[in-house]
Amino acid sequence: MQHISDEMIDRHVSGAEAQQVMLEAFRSFADGRAAMQERIRTEAGGVKLSTLGAVIPERGVAGAKVYTTIAGQFSFVILIFSSEDGRPLASFDAGAITRLRTAACSVVAARHLARADAATLALFGAGTQGVAHARQLSAALPLERILVNDPHADAGLPARLSDWCGIPVELAEAEEAAARADIVVTASRSTTPLFPGASLKPGAFVAAIGSSLPHTRELDDEALRRAAAVVVEWRPQSTREAGDIVLAGPGVLPADKVVELGDVLLGKVRPRRGDADIVVYKSVGVGLEDIALAGFAWEKIRAAGHA
Repeated sequence: MQHISDEMIDRHVSGAEAQQVMLEAFRSFADGRAAMQERIRTEAGGVKLSTLGAVIPERGVAGAKVYTTIAGQFSFVILIFSSEDGRPLASFDAGAITRLRTAACSVVAARHLARADAATLALFGAGTQGVAHARQLSAALPLERILVNDPHADAGLPARLSDWCGIPVELAEAEEAAARADIVVTASRSTTPLFPGASLKPGAFVAAIGSSLPHTRELDDEALRRAAAVVVEWRPQSTREAGDIVLAGPGVLPADKVVELGDVLLGKVRPRRGDADIVVYKSVGVGLEDIALAGFAWEKIRAAGHA
């Protein structure tokens, strides 16, 4: 059985490839050709163990992601098996896969849910996931500028991010960033809303990806109330884990307002009906994403002669 490091993933798998894998995986799931296992968390003594997984016969794999959370820091491992004969195929460090697949899903969602003329990205949180989102979104969409709101950002961040993304980057206050942006990405560790929902620009697309805990949220009720739809990866897991949904006030999110990404990708639902509609994509991270990308990476790395 092969072990695949984060460095190997970074060398062999591109953001564009990850986006195509995510697109195919969610279409397969929505069509009933793949299955997911919800995240299970177990905790004792300040140590949290989490597991989630998927079975994806079209990709030829089944597998699980297992990770620890200690003092807010994550350590990930993925194990994949053949869906044909059950043998273990590979293990992965999985930090790189987690970074790649999360941003790739947001790009897939943005392509289907953001306005075609979206030019300004507001990035709330410029850590690992925030930077990954900025890089993939700027490569995939015709963005013209990035506004960053991050209390921990150093003075050199705008220049570094501009070099990576190839467009101007500037720091901005929270309300200003939300008001100017066509696409908003929240990739923070915040436990409370990052900006007033009333400040969102009509027509904005919001990818809220920072929290998968039911007691934390990045968006307030007004942002959710104004949204034409809230698109989630998988309703059973998202409505249990996403604090933005769990903590929403009465009447803010009627059941028909929450739709699944796979149904959007198959054209079963159309969340955006007009240019002024605000659409929210709320991600918690699901096993389908990890196992689909791990299966693709294993095949590509094996084909490159690293098996």
